[in-house]
Amino acid sequence: MVGMFTVYVLKSKVAPKSYVGATNNLERRLHEHNDLKHAYTKRYAPWKVIYSEDFETWSEARSYEKFLKSTTGRRALKKIFKAVE
Repeated sequence: MVGMFTVYVLKSKVAPKSYVGATNNLERRLHEHNDLKHAYTKRYAPWKVIYSEDFETWSEARSYEKFLKSTTGRRALKKIFKAVE
């Protein structure tokens, strides 16, 4: 969708690691992470999307991404991780 922004949570398929990010094209971004184009994510590839949420503006998406990377947000993510196990 043009004009939509997505906050996503990836889980490594080979290690107990996760990654939170924001993008305007989730399919492309997942491909980039699994194509070993980013320093952190290439160490734990392959990745799968375990959660995503769409926002109308980039600033809303970035704000939620920053929340998920905070201490309180990480606690919320633990509930997501338990739901996908």
